[in-house]
Amino acid sequence: MSGVEDAKAEVQWLFVDEAGDPTLFHSYGKPSVDTPGCSRFFLLGKLEVDKPAELSNALTNLRQELLADPYFAGVESFRPERKKTALLFHAKDDLPEVRYRVLGLLRGAGSALRFHAVVCDKLNLLKREQARRDKEPGHRYDPDSIYDGLVQSLFSKFHRLADRYEVCVARRGKKDRNAAIQAALEHAERDFERKFGFSRGGKDAWNITISDPEKTICLQAVDYFLWAIQRFYEVRRHPQTCDEIREDRFLNMLWPQIGEIHDLDFGPSQGTFYTAQNPLTLEARFGGSGRKKKKPRV
Repeated sequence: MSGVEDAKAEVQWLFVDEAGDPTLFHSYGKPSVDTPGCSRFFLLGKLEVDKPAELSNALTNLRQELLADPYFAGVESFRPERKKTALLFHAKDDLPEVRYRVLGLLRGAGSALRFHAVVCDKLNLLKREQARRDKEPGHRYDPDSIYDGLVQSLFSKFHRLADRYEVCVARRGKKDRNAAIQAALEHAERDFERKFGFSRGGKDAWNITISDPEKTICLQAVDYFLWAIQRFYEVRRHPQTCDEIREDRFLNMLWPQIGEIHDLDFGPSQGTFYTAQNPLTLEARFGGSGRKKKKPRV
């Protein structure tokens, strides 16, 4: 491609991360799904960012503003040695006041940000794995295979097209899985061609890098979108009332920028697609307000 043609090429910048974990079993082989310390849902999301440099600068400037604010002076998560908000935004570690500012910044970006996610219910996955173990006694569950499957599902969908795709994937642990992620994306491209009858440019159109949120700041935005969805799906116990609740307010705040959430294990065999036309609500997904009455003490 010539320099002039390259300048005219439409580039799509995609940032990818996960929430929850693909763990199904304890180290001694017993199921761990939906027990304390283990999530029920595993999510993978990608954020389309029109201007990554602008989003990175906006998040950096906000963090510097908060660091200089005396209101946060001495707060534990703002201490550099703690390697939390002082270094990067991470929704799980950030204070509620910080989360509100970050969510407001992301919502304020409007259509410059578009988010897509796939959601796996690990209880369904556990049933499938246990059935496979019964048929194949030597089978051993591989968490990486679930991650790679979600990559394929996420990227084989008909989302916005471009001439070239710059994909930044958050690093998973200490293992180098660049080759596996590349293979998963190539598989997704083949799936796309089979389903829609044309190519998005093949592997030459996709440039993949592996990074971390401190270095690639747009990954911090992905973390916030995923956290908002995770708070919707995962049950937690209210600290004052002890009620079991799900929270939809964070997802509602970002909903205008949600392109699609594919709930793989809910509804028909192909799962359920939540979009602007079919919003993801507590009533639609869980059949109620998301709040459960606490169990009476005996």
